[in-house]
Amino acid sequence: MKVFKQVMLVALVAGLAGCATTYKAKVNFDKNEQISTTDYKTFAWLKESKILSAPTDINPVMKVRVDEAIERAFIAKGYTLVESPQTADFTVSYTVGSRDKVRVDSFPTAYRAGWGWGRGYYGGYYGNVVVGSDTHVRNYTEGKLAIDVFDVRTKQPTWHGWAVKRMSKADNDDSMATIKTVVDEVVANFE
Repeated sequence: MKVFKQVMLVALVAGLAGCATTYKAKVNFDKNEQISTTDYKTFAWLKESKILSAPTDINPVMKVRVDEAIERAFIAKGYTLVESPQTADFTVSYTVGSRDKVRVDSFPTAYRAGWGWGRGYYGGYYGNVVVGSDTHVRNYTEGKLAIDVFDVRTKQPTWHGWAVKRMSKADNDDSMATIKTVVDEVVANFE
């Protein structure tokens, strides 16, 4: 009996963990192979506004959080922030945005029906099923952050890293942690 209770407890915990919805950011980057970044030591913001192209509905508090997270991420990698873009080895800027998306899943009702014995030549599968479909519509918001690095000497783009993430209620509730995690994941790819 004790083993049965332990197995049921493990099954319950596993089931609850499977129901938790955490959406991991999809992170990627593109690098200009013609420009070497191995000698980079200092960075500055490309523009005083720090953001390359601000959306019209940007939350100014959120913008400050992203600015600070990007600065901290590059500093944590060993780069020094300087005030003047002309004296830096590279400059940084970013863009952010979000879009509302809709996901529609539609399955024939037969996918969710059970097998049964009854009418029909092969066991009555079609005899027990109502023909139709099971459709689920989900609305969600997808956020995107892109960080751009430019070489000061050549004035060429050096690196472009981005993350796309399906936003959950937990992400909105703890936006500081979400921003830090996503920025750190993107900047980790910069070399």
